[in-house]
Amino acid sequence: MKKIFLACAAFATMIGTYSCTKLDVPVESQYVKSNFPVTDADYTALLGTIYSNLSSSYAVPYWRMQDMSTDEAILPARDGNFDDGGQYRQLHYHTWTFDHPNVIGVWQWGFGGINTCNRIITVINASSSTAEKKASSIAEVKAMRALYLYFMMDLYGNVPIITDFPVTTQPTNQPRAKVYEFIESELKSVLPLLPAKTSNAATNVGQYGRPTKGMVFALLAKMYLNSGIYTGTTRYQETVTMCDSVQANTNYFLDAKYRDIFLPTNGPAINETIFAVPYDQQIPGNQFTRFGFFYYLAQAYGFNVGLSIAMSTTPEFYNRFNIPGDDRSKTWLAGPQYYPDGNGGFTNQPVYYPAPNATKQINIIPTLTLTGLKPMDLGNDVTTSQSEGVRSIKYYPDVNIIQATRLNSNDVPVFRLADIYLMKAEAILRGAAPTTINGDAQTPLTLVNKLRSRAHAELATSIDLDALLDERARELSWEAWRRNDLIRYGLFEKEYPLPVMGGKTDDLKMNTDPTRRLYPIPSTELKTNPNLKQNPGY
Repeated sequence: MKKIFLACAAFATMIGTYSCTKLDVPVESQYVKSNFPVTDADYTALLGTIYSNLSSSYAVPYWRMQDMSTDEAILPARDGNFDDGGQYRQLHYHTWTFDHPNVIGVWQWGFGGINTCNRIITVINASSSTAEKKASSIAEVKAMRALYLYFMMDLYGNVPIITDFPVTTQPTNQPRAKVYEFIESELKSVLPLLPAKTSNAATNVGQYGRPTKGMVFALLAKMYLNSGIYTGTTRYQETVTMCDSVQANTNYFLDAKYRDIFLPTNGPAINETIFAVPYDQQIPGNQFTRFGFFYYLAQAYGFNVGLSIAMSTTPEFYNRFNIPGDDRSKTWLAGPQYYPDGNGGFTNQPVYYPAPNATKQINIIPTLTLTGLKPMDLGNDVTTSQSEGVRSIKYYPDVNIIQATRLNSNDVPVFRLADIYLMKAEAILRGAAPTTINGDAQTPLTLVNKLRSRAHAELATSIDLDALLDERARELSWEAWRRNDLIRYGLFEKEYPLPVMGGKTDDLKMNTDPTRRLYPIPSTELKTNPNLKQNPGY
């Protein structure tokens, strides 16, 4: 089912580029305004490019902007390897500039998606489809356009609002609050026309990875929770209302096993997924194993491809995974390593380093010890520096990974029910009134303990805002929400502990200026559009 959007995107491209050499073919056999799009297959093909664009950058460049700029993820160099011009340490230390590759690439990805949505709306409006079909399809496109624009507003702040295709005048920045209001208005307007998740498995497969009422409620909840940052006005009670709207649909419920949510076989069968980005060996974009796995474990996991050994988490972030019995702690490669059992667990058979250290068991330690010889560099010794830094296997390594692409088949959730619970709990702790869902009186403590119970973790006896932030770290690690959370808590510019020094001096310092809560408008956009104004601090 994951291949649907890829195939449809390819078909949409084909019909836009195909040229005929036989010129006397009747017009009825060509795709023109009067006969395309008409059928459901036509519409699926037309809309496919929206989703292929989304998957192309969500799980790597966009994810890096959101998580590698925090304590959650770090990609240190290893004797100069994996430095890649310093782009990863610039994210980690908040020293990026307006020509950083992710700053440029993610802007182009986001507004490229918005432009695609606008183009498709133009095509639909010009078609001969029924008014009902046009309205429902445009609602889907507008919901996706709102999601793209939310990503851009969250990252860059005062961004243009573009709804025309083609664009005839160069756009200007709009105040963040105005962009927020536009997104909210768009989401509310399309809500009645979007489908709701049902108990019918076949129907849910068709909706999977596409906007639903639940996706709109979840996005609005995220906007309202962060409203104080985006607009200066808090809206915590409305956050609870949107969370309640998701929970009112009992077809969303927690899956029994935390690990199952992120396996390569995940997909429509995951009950708590509200909106996800589908990936497989044909849909490129998910390369978590390539960048974040430990190379010398590859054969033990059933594949033999070239992988990075660099991306990990910081010791301080990993220290939060300290609750007895917590299944979420098992999503990290830490300590002595053993062969996997194929079900997300491990056997008792040790995995050893390659020769000449073939008798030494692989041992991954949380500590990051900088050499000081190169910026944010750990050195390159196999059994010491290469083994520093706990790696995430939350998106469990895919045995079908191949050298040519090094892709994962794990779908990546954007919104899921666990986040709804945690957003609701936080909104209540910040002053909203608790509510009752289906006879279940929900408080921050009961909501957190629903997740802990599912993870077989020791239940909490109390919860406050600081503890809730730690719970979000445990539940939502590597799901691209850490930056968003830290900004809301006022902690994004707080200097996290630097890696341990190995007797040398590393002159890198974290930029703690609050202007780093926004990324800069890219240099490429400023050069081509004089109507854009740079964000403060750049």
